[in-house]
Amino acid sequence: MEQLNKIELRGNVGNVRLSEVGGSQVARFSLATNFIYKGREGDAVIETTWHNIVAWGGGRNMPDLSKIEKGIPLYVCGRLRLSKFTGSDGAEKQIYEVVASKIALEDPSPMQCGL
Repeated sequence: MEQLNKIELRGNVGNVRLSEVGGSQVARFSLATNFIYKGREGDAVIETTWHNIVAWGGGRNMPDLSKIEKGIPLYVCGRLRLSKFTGSDGAEKQIYEVVASKIALEDPSPMQCGL
């Protein structure tokens, strides 16, 4: 059986941090996705989920990472990764993040991930 770790997201960018690591540009940003459903009384309920994204510049499926700004709509394709670190309080912490393999500033069809 083939294993698969692939995630596709389309949402709006939150906070963005750009940095340089070993001569490569790295963007760490949050992406908000919304799921809309009807509540018990028939009213629309919007459930927002925030995702942590890590993108390395220079790849053929990557735009200029400096174009990623708060509020813009973005398509992200990548894999899910668990990262562990020690917090400022000394406690071991874990977060899930998406390591992007493709980012598009426009609205491509979801089938273009190509992992």
